[in-house]
Amino acid sequence: MVLEEVKWTREQSGSREVLIQRIEENPQLNAGAFSVATGKVLTSLFTKPIAAEKARTALSWEECADAESPSPHPSAKRSLFGISLSSIDGDAVTGVFQFFLPHVRALGYHEVYLGSPLPGLDAWKRANPGVPVGEYVHARRNGLPLDPQLRYYHGKGFHGIVACKENYFPHERSLDHAAVIRGEIDDLILALPRAADPVHP
Repeated sequence: MVLEEVKWTREQSGSREVLIQRIEENPQLNAGAFSVATGKVLTSLFTKPIAAEKARTALSWEECADAESPSPHPSAKRSLFGISLSSIDGDAVTGVFQFFLPHVRALGYHEVYLGSPLPGLDAWKRANPGVPVGEYVHARRNGLPLDPQLRYYHGKGFHGIVACKENYFPHERSLDHAAVIRGEIDDLILALPRAADPVHP
């Protein structure tokens, strides 16, 4: 809850009850990193199984976060939906993913879907008022996504942009739009930094 309150608005954050429900429903699909010295929470990650078709067609983040709870559909055996990642430490994020991605691959998962904000959309839309948002989502510069958040995720191994959604979640600079993106878990692992002494959450 400390991270939720630090990183998200009241509208965006999950309640204590919601976080407990996520952990109880999918105890192997959530992770956290804590300071060895102080015990302070540094990063939390929540994911859940989802049918790929549901991740692609859902109209909102909430619809994906609530999908197939408490019992996943049989088709939700290879895909995960990234509900949230909250952090105050970049190294802790790396440590969580160094642990988590091989772990879920061993459980049989092959891909991860996310709803990505589009923080550059507001400024782009002011300069291009008559152009559909989808053109911005798929726009490239030097082979990389134009939007800075999509560019960041591309560097992390999320190479597929599968949909552009309006009113997906509240995010002012994204004009409440999002891109649904997809990453093969093998690609996400390949994109991880190669540290000599990885952090172990």
